[in-house]
Amino acid sequence: MSDEKVSLDELVKIYLTIRGEREILARQFEQKDTELKTELQALEQAMLAECNNINADSIRTGSGTIIKSLRENFVCTDWDNLKNFILENQAVELLQQRIHQKNFKEFMDNHPDDGLPPGINVMREYSITVRKPTKASV
Repeated sequence: MSDEKVSLDELVKIYLTIRGEREILARQFEQKDTELKTELQALEQAMLAECNNINADSIRTGSGTIIKSLRENFVCTDWDNLKNFILENQAVELLQQRIHQKNFKEFMDNHPDDGLPPGINVMREYSITVRKPTKASV
């Protein structure tokens, strides 16, 4: 951008053009990435089957080593019971350390005179949103 003044209308046009180009690139990337992920999954299934066939946890090849591993994900189906269990066992380490942003903001809105709880900082920044014109506003 040069030193000459550009109208807001022109800035919005440029912004929308660039955003549109990025959306096209993102769609193209996502499509190609999905294709590649599908191919990788098929190859992983073939290698897993071979590991299972020969009862191996790893197989060394000239091109690289295949390592079979087990990944576990724990899923909660009853949050009330889990919360009670955590409180009864003083096992807060079972939870991730992050703040639920929406709930925390709601809590702060309901306690405006209390200030921030200990150990909490707030970071605020302004942002800009640009919308395409609608038929009613054109």
